[in-house]
Amino acid sequence: MTGLSLQDLGQAAGAATGPLQTWVLPALLGLGLASATGLRTFLPLLMLALAARFGLFGIELNDRMAWLADWPAIAALGIAAVVEFTGDKIPVVDHGLNVLGGFTRPVAGAVAAGSVFVGLDPTTAAIAGLIVGAPTAFAFNAAQGGARLASTATTGGIGNPVLSLVEDVLAFGTVLLAFLAPVLVPVLMVILAVLVFRLARRMRARLDARQASTLSATRSS
Repeated sequence: MTGLSLQDLGQAAGAATGPLQTWVLPALLGLGLASATGLRTFLPLLMLALAARFGLFGIELNDRMAWLADWPAIAALGIAAVVEFTGDKIPVVDHGLNVLGGFTRPVAGAVAAGSVFVGLDPTTAAIAGLIVGAPTAFAFNAAQGGARLASTATTGGIGNPVLSLVEDVLAFGTVLLAFLAPVLVPVLMVILAVLVFRLARRMRARLDARQASTLSATRSS
């Protein structure tokens, strides 16, 4: 029995790298992008488009989604991101954006995730993006919506702009970390999920306490 040659080892390493580059890293990057789109629809797509346009972080797009890196698409995403950022700080408007986000953010998550499966044909990449991105974005958007409703009920909407700014930072940081270290995305998702769900639960507890206090005062009177 002969030992393995350097050529054999190189071929084995290449075979292992293929699935990693084709499936694993794009899936991890897609999960990070989709998590962020669950909080903000357009900011993650804008960051992805700019990274692909300027060749940052080694980001490339699937051929079918290359239009995202075109200047008209970047301009449209930039305007949409600014409108979303501003509108989400305005009472009532933020509620409407959150309701709309229940439909748009899973779509944005699927688009963002599917676009980074560079080594796949467009149809397979779209299916992979749908599987990876849509449910992830939907879950984070649902958690965000719960926290936002509880904040509205407990603070009368006054605390929503602060909560919105926190979400902006989380979305930006999530995308940036996904670009820099996609292997850390699962850990980041757990931390982000804990933060969002804990915030929602805390807001809900405040709402329950407020309702209980109101009920007690009504009975005593």
